[in-house]
Amino acid sequence: MRAVIVEESGGPEALTVVEMDDPQPGPGEVVVEVVSAGVNRADVLQRKGFYDPPPGATPVLGLEAAGRVVTLGEGADEALLGQDAVALLSGGGYAEKVAVPAGQVAPLPAGLDLETAGGIMETAATVWSNVAMVGRLTAGETFLVHGGGSGIGTMAIQVAKALGARVVTTVGSAEKAETCRALGADLVVNYREQDFGAELKKHGLRPDVILDIMGARYLDANVRALNTSGRLVVIGLQGGVKAELDLNRLLMKRASVTATSLRARPTEEKATIVSDLVDHVWPLVEDGTVRPIIHERFALDDVAEAHRVMEASTHTGKLVLLP
Repeated sequence: MRAVIVEESGGPEALTVVEMDDPQPGPGEVVVEVVSAGVNRADVLQRKGFYDPPPGATPVLGLEAAGRVVTLGEGADEALLGQDAVALLSGGGYAEKVAVPAGQVAPLPAGLDLETAGGIMETAATVWSNVAMVGRLTAGETFLVHGGGSGIGTMAIQVAKALGARVVTTVGSAEKAETCRALGADLVVNYREQDFGAELKKHGLRPDVILDIMGARYLDANVRALNTSGRLVVIGLQGGVKAELDLNRLLMKRASVTATSLRARPTEEKATIVSDLVDHVWPLVEDGTVRPIIHERFALDDVAEAHRVMEASTHTGKLVLLP
C-alpha cells in the first residue's frame, strides 16, 4: 500500500509517500480500506518531531479515517466485514489501509459520504469527550470555544448548540466569524481586534465551560472569564506550555482546570468515547443538526500542501486526504 511517513523531522517537505506492506489485524482489530483521512494539527506536530506516536503505534501519520472494513482479526465481530465505517486512530490514516481496534470503529452515519467522513471522527471524539464527558456542558449554560473556525471549533459550536448552550467563540478573520455565526454561535470575537474577556463582560456572559487550544497564553484570561463552578478544559498548547495560575481566583470560583489528550488514552477509553458518539452525536449528524465542515480535499501526493494550509490557518473546518 501507499502511505505517508516522516523519515526526518522538518517542514512539509519532510512528508514522504512510500510503499509499505499492507497492515495485518491483530486480535480484536480490523483493517479498513481508507477512502478519506482527516488532517489534524497533531499531525503537523508529529511531522516536526514534537508529538511522537504512542508506543507500538504505526509511524504512518493520521488520527482518523473513513472507508470500508476489508479484513477481520481474531475475535472481531463478523458483522463488521464489508461495513462502511469511520475510525479513531493512534496513527495510520494517511495510507490506503489501516489496522485499528474494532472498538474504535463506528458505522458511517446515514447521509454522510465516505469522502467527507474522513474528517469527522477525531474532531467529534475530541469535542464530545471534552465538552460533554469532561466539561459536562448542559442546556442553558454558556460555552466558549477558542479557534471557532478550526475543525474542532466548527464541530464544538454545533454540538454545544445541540446541547442547548449559549455559544461564544474566538476567530481570526471576518470570513471565519461569518461561518461560525451560520453554525449557531451567539457571540463571535475576532481576537485580532477584540479582547475576548472584555467582550464577554460587555455582553454579561460568563462561560460555564471553556474548550481551549491555546494553553499558557490564555490561561489567566480563561480563569478570569469562568463562571462560578466553571470548567476549563485545555486540549492544545498553541500558546505555550507554562503560565502562572491564580489558585485563589480558581478557589473562590470553585472552578476547575483539566488538561486532556485523546491519542494516548487506553483502547478501552477510546472505545467508550466512540460508543458515546454513536449514541449521542451520530443521530445529530443523521438529522442534519451537526455536519463536518470540509474546507478542501487533497490527493495523497499533495499531503505537503495540505500541511502548508493547516499551518497557515487560512482554512475553515477540516482538511481531508483522499488516498
